[in-house]
Amino acid sequence: MDRQRDRRPGRRSALKRAADTARRLLRSPRSLRATRAGWCFVAIIFGVGFAALNTGNNLLYLVFAMMLAFLVLSGLLSEASLRGVRVERHLPRELFARTKNRVVLRIHNSQARVASLAITLEDRLYSPEGESVAGRSFALHIPPNKSADRSYAFTPASRGPVEFSGLRVSTRFPFGLFVKSLDLELPCEALVYPHVEPTALQPDLPDPRSETEEQVGVTLEGDAIAGLREFTAGDSMNRVNWRRSTRAGKLLVGEREGEASAELEVELQLTSELGDGLVEDRITQAASLVVSHLEAGLNVGLRSPHIRFAPATGFPHRTELLRYLATARADGTGAPAEGAKP
Repeated sequence: MDRQRDRRPGRRSALKRAADTARRLLRSPRSLRATRAGWCFVAIIFGVGFAALNTGNNLLYLVFAMMLAFLVLSGLLSEASLRGVRVERHLPRELFARTKNRVVLRIHNSQARVASLAITLEDRLYSPEGESVAGRSFALHIPPNKSADRSYAFTPASRGPVEFSGLRVSTRFPFGLFVKSLDLELPCEALVYPHVEPTALQPDLPDPRSETEEQVGVTLEGDAIAGLREFTAGDSMNRVNWRRSTRAGKLLVGEREGEASAELEVELQLTSELGDGLVEDRITQAASLVVSHLEAGLNVGLRSPHIRFAPATGFPHRTELLRYLATARADGTGAPAEGAKP
């Protein structure tokens, strides 16, 4: 069976991208919106100005001029707070649906003398219906030539590809009368894995987490341990040799001589007759089994009517399985995988 290339239905077409680029070029670099307090202040300005013109009172003219100066000062200070702001987005290594994933936004203030104050960050997602907000964060003070990390909890509703379009940086500094915003283009694509629920190990498989300290390699006495190797992502934390890891300054995992790792092959039954709800439930169950048994140190494989992954362990294998589950559909299409066989 020829594996189909994942077309990612959420990805923008070339025509849509060209339209977005043209709109960005024609858009003003700053946007300004009055708050409720700002509208009240503007209304008072008009009232004072109207009264000054009709009465000729010099004191009213002075108050009117001071209020106009407040508007100018508000614009200058807010512009100084936004100028020189750059943002980097750091996504976690794995994103799971219906789970709070911590996304880090690193804010850089490249100005030499002026600090950025009261900065609000709004991360945005692209969808065919339009842009939506992925999360918000706030930074009160960023010194000149410094950076600060802020984060927000990103909870995607479903699995599959997501596309971050950019960030909106805004501030109400100094008087809270206006919200001045700056749009930063920061496109990024990511893949959201299926929701994972806590799942017990299969009853017919041994649980490596129930072994004693001598069995998992905490001590090197006897012939049970064949050697040590450096910890890799996907290894069970129960197999870490903490004594030797402390001496070496890095995590070391003990390997037992003649150890036969248990294997589990998860079967995923998907057909085009199934409804969307049942398809998502089965994919969630398969992802939960894969994650729980891989974290227990077992070799895990995956079989479906369309493709098969041989049992293995380690983080690359985990990524391969979760990537397929994140894009799998009832008709058998999904992300291409090197270790899979049709």
